[in-house]
Amino acid sequence: MKVLLYTENEKMISKSGLGKAIKHQMNALKENNIEYTTNPKDDYDIVHINFYGPKSYMLAKKARKMGKKVIYHAHSTEEDFRNSFIFSNAVAPLFKKWLIKCYTLGDHILTPTPYSKKLLKGYGIKIPITDISNGIDVKFFEKNEELGKKFRRDFGYKDTDKIIMGVGLYIERKGILDFVELAKRLKEYKFIWFGYSPLKASPKKIRKAVNTKLDNLYFAGYVEPEVLRGAYSGCDLYLFPTLEETEGIPIMEALAAKIPSLIRDIPVFDGWLKDKVNVYKAKDLDDFEVKIKRILEGELPDLKEAGYSLAQTRDIKIVGKKLIDVYKNVLEGGNNEL
Repeated sequence: MKVLLYTENEKMISKSGLGKAIKHQMNALKENNIEYTTNPKDDYDIVHINFYGPKSYMLAKKARKMGKKVIYHAHSTEEDFRNSFIFSNAVAPLFKKWLIKCYTLGDHILTPTPYSKKLLKGYGIKIPITDISNGIDVKFFEKNEELGKKFRRDFGYKDTDKIIMGVGLYIERKGILDFVELAKRLKEYKFIWFGYSPLKASPKKIRKAVNTKLDNLYFAGYVEPEVLRGAYSGCDLYLFPTLEETEGIPIMEALAAKIPSLIRDIPVFDGWLKDKVNVYKAKDLDDFEVKIKRILEGELPDLKEAGYSLAQTRDIKIVGKKLIDVYKNVLEGGNNEL
């Protein structure tokens, strides 16, 4: 069995969550000794497509004509396309139609969570859909005290500072507006946001938020994984005020690093991220403000070990085995969801 992992616009998406997911797929296949290529000109048995662009669509059509098996990975939905960039809401219905056109070229669809699977089913898609986590390299993100100290030194933080970190593109959907508002309300804590996307594609309110001048707020932009790893180890709280996700890789990274985590209470997290069990959840700004204080002042129970246990269930080794099960099922002509 040989798999073509195809990713259109790889450079463009390399710094996003999708870029991380693709790297995880590569690592997962390596871990499980499955041969793969990223070159469409190579021979292959299955093409695993990770993007919804026109080149991907044409490759899927060509593969089907050649009798190859096609797996479409549904990382995107209409719901998480909204509140992303200028005009995204206006074109969202057309985007949904295009996604359906692409995804239904597959013999099988993969998607990260039961929530995103439910959304796709709601689009009227009839082909088999299996939910498999994008996964993380748990070992890489495990807490490292030395890297944590280095992060504080490099970014000019004191040992006594209580640091709250966020991760995501500069888009409204990631909750960046609430992150900035909380920094304004909670001046006794330090706030740092990792991630980047071109501000020229962002609405005015996002550009204004990112350019906010506060002594306790810093936008670090895109950083290499090793720096992000140090940040998880050196911060005191991971704050994830996202409004919509298909999964949310950063929260799994945070849990692997045993950093206390506070997330927005939204449907995608139902069932696996449990309030007061492995994370804390908040419903709105006021709720976030209260719980941030209670977590950082030690007034709420420590959930780090339970969070780490959850992260272990999404390690890339486990994800890889699930991917292989789907590949084998598709190659054998199976049409059942796993």
